[in-house]
Amino acid sequence: MKPRERILAALQHKEPDRVPLFEIWIDALQDELNLPDASSLYPALGQDCVLLPTITPADSNAWRTGVDEWGRMWQDGMFLHGMVDTPADLAKYTPPLDYVDAFFDAEQIHRVRADYPDHCLIYGTHIGPFTAAYMAMGFDRFFLRLMDDVSFVQRLLEARTDWCIAMYRRAIDLGAEVVVLGDDAAHKGGPMIAPTLWRDLILPFHRRIVDELDAPVIWHSDGNVEALLPYAIDAGFVGVHGVDSVAGMDLAKVKREYGQDLVLIGNVDARVLFGSDLDAVRAEVDRCFAQGAPGGGYMFASCNSIYAGMNPAAVTEMYRHAQRK
Repeated sequence: MKPRERILAALQHKEPDRVPLFEIWIDALQDELNLPDASSLYPALGQDCVLLPTITPADSNAWRTGVDEWGRMWQDGMFLHGMVDTPADLAKYTPPLDYVDAFFDAEQIHRVRADYPDHCLIYGTHIGPFTAAYMAMGFDRFFLRLMDDVSFVQRLLEARTDWCIAMYRRAIDLGAEVVVLGDDAAHKGGPMIAPTLWRDLILPFHRRIVDELDAPVIWHSDGNVEALLPYAIDAGFVGVHGVDSVAGMDLAKVKREYGQDLVLIGNVDARVLFGSDLDAVRAEVDRCFAQGAPGGGYMFASCNSIYAGMNPAAVTEMYRHAQRK
């Protein structure tokens, strides 16, 4: 099977010729592998997908230093806090929807499509409404306002949902075949808010995103989101990415309880990728395949992403071993 066919089969809960490799964010190893650009990392590491490239406008502070267009304060690429506190702030820090065009270079995307015609072109970014809202306000302010001014939070969530839909629609127009909604909702102890509040407050926005996009939508979240998976199903997500083993998510249990409704993606314990024990890496790959692959509906990836500090030898061996399964 070709890479795209492999992914589309998995998304239909079928068993392809092998488990697809579906690492969404690969933010390291380009220099170590002597590759010309970020897109070439995906086929070089055996992935069946390629991430649709995006750009950050030159005059934006996002992921740099300063306050960006959404009211997020950054310092050297690290998020510090949010600036949105009033309706006036919300108006100030909500860009017009046609601003989405500034984040895509159509010619660059067409080159990537031409270079990798058989790969599944995907788009994923962390602009889900829940994450976008608590970053815009800052954690403390956001969670306090949930108790004393939820109507303002709902207005913010609606504005960020509008932006999210506009961005994903543009990506789909440019060729994205599968999209990943990054919306971090949990930590090791479980969801950041009560599941019932998630159902009442966040689920309607997730459902709207899925309904308004003409492509399969996968939900990504770090942390232990098991208590929220029924609402992922209700929202219409085709799958869930992360299945965070570091946060305690048991792939076998999640597969048994939710695998008939959700494609599961990930679960490799990222901690083994920082070390030099390649036997441990291979054992982790074997565990994920044994727990996730039977019956289809599983795609292989780390429980988070590939980022700086990981051992290149461990990362490359992980994918090499997975391709041999």
